[in-house]
Amino acid sequence: MDVLKSFVVWIVGIVYMLLFFPVTFIIWLLVMPFDSKRKITHWLLSWQSLILTMILPIWKIKIEGREKGIKETPCVIISNHQSILDILLINCLRYRFKWISKIENVKVPVLGLYLRMADYITVDRGNKESKEEMYEKSYKYLKDGTSIMMFPEGTRSVDCEIGFFKRGAFQLAIDAQVPILPIVLDGSGGVLPKHGLIFTTGHKIRIKVFDPVMPESFNTDDPDILSLNFSNFMIGALKKLRDKS
Repeated sequence: MDVLKSFVVWIVGIVYMLLFFPVTFIIWLLVMPFDSKRKITHWLLSWQSLILTMILPIWKIKIEGREKGIKETPCVIISNHQSILDILLINCLRYRFKWISKIENVKVPVLGLYLRMADYITVDRGNKESKEEMYEKSYKYLKDGTSIMMFPEGTRSVDCEIGFFKRGAFQLAIDAQVPILPIVLDGSGGVLPKHGLIFTTGHKIRIKVFDPVMPESFNTDDPDILSLNFSNFMIGALKKLRDKS
């Protein structure tokens, strides 16, 4: 039964993207001369994500604390990472930000075009120059008023637990002196685990946005210490989220 449902979900998802892509592309062309930050393109992709999550009958999604996202102040937004579906789910928050994406996603049909159209930031994780360029672009966007969205684990969890946090997001927040907005999500790894193609249904997705942590509350200028502090906090928050389920 899961195989049959998965086939339907994949078909719905593919058809949905193919139907919306021409519309997005035309709007992108029309607004390009005056939408240098690609705000409109990102807005379109966010709403498309929200609609898609609503029409897929494979989960129940509960979002808490969306109002805690700071509209006027750019943030480094961080979240744990259980599934490729997390990109879709985070977009549902409809915050204004630039995704940091691994460069391999540029080769994915449609998705790669969306990355370019929205001017999201890509990085070759094995290339030092690429990582430096990613950092410089991210810093520039933050200083220009646009938030940055990152998965500090760098990859999807294989067991739905929170793994080691890399220092990049925290170094960025320290250098740019911007808040960190932590998001904890759970359930997506059960729907579609890492390297999986078969969707399972009946899962409850929880997304919780916590209060932004201001730079003056970091209490350190060491990104390794800051990453450990946030890792411990989010591990505890995930446990509490599960205890309430």
